[in-house]
Amino acid sequence: MMKRMSAIVAMASLCATPLTAQAGPSCAPRDVVVERLATKYDESRQSIGLGANNAVMEVFASDTSGTWTIIVTTASGLTCLVASGLAFETLAEALPAKGNDT
Repeated sequence: MMKRMSAIVAMASLCATPLTAQAGPSCAPRDVVVERLATKYDESRQSIGLGANNAVMEVFASDTSGTWTIIVTTASGLTCLVASGLAFETLAEALPAKGNDT
């Protein structure tokens, strides 16, 4: 899990362009990104995690449309869109018991 989050943070650290409709990574101040996700896609924060170099990874999603977006905010305050898609589902799966490989 930490390796996956580190990879996301590393990808996001390469982002340095303003938030636009262009292809490729998009970055902007966090409040601008969150506002756009809320108003344009009806997405709200579903989960959060801390990555390398104190970067914050967040997953936003919409229960109505099923869209989702992963963003990463660097320690400097820059927020970058890392991935987005459709068919978001909330799961509450139990972890396997220790010593149980099935």
